[in-house]
Amino acid sequence: MAMDDILLEADDKMSKTEQVVINEFAGVRTGKASPALVENLLAEVYGAQMRIRELAGITTPEPRTLAIQPWDAGSLHAIEKAIQKSNLGLTPSIQGRTIRIFFPELSEERRQEFVKIVRKMAEDGRVAIRHVRRDAMEQVKKHGHDSGTTEDDVKHSEKELQKLTDDYASKIDQHLAHKEKEIMTV
Repeated sequence: MAMDDILLEADDKMSKTEQVVINEFAGVRTGKASPALVENLLAEVYGAQMRIRELAGITTPEPRTLAIQPWDAGSLHAIEKAIQKSNLGLTPSIQGRTIRIFFPELSEERRQEFVKIVRKMAEDGRVAIRHVRRDAMEQVKKHGHDSGTTEDDVKHSEKELQKLTDDYASKIDQHLAHKEKEIMTV
């Protein structure tokens, strides 16, 4: 494997890590209704765990309301149970064939809790990026010893890898700052 291939693979893995962090951030409440908050929750239906987005249509009829309409009425209570068991602090109410979730105003204390949660998610993302860097560094060093690669090539690849790591850590920090601002906005 050439040095460029190692760097490209590391870049790809770091990019995927960034996307995972962004998706996790989407599942954290900010005070307004968002389908991303509940779409990945798992509900026990048909003897298997299924995501709510696979079982129902999720809409936001009003800024502080989510409406979940299951395609099969039999999954209504399973979806309600999944939402109650999540740590989102939401209380669903069944109205006919629709589950409605009303979002009350977040207290300052609850906002601080959510900020702590997103900071932990961001730190987990940065750790994952550093793991990718470590694995790629091992490959670079191994490749430097195996083939006729010069020491300059190895040093250059290590610098590029560190630059990639710094860039992705910075991107995660930017996403974190944006999400914190979103959470703290009243």
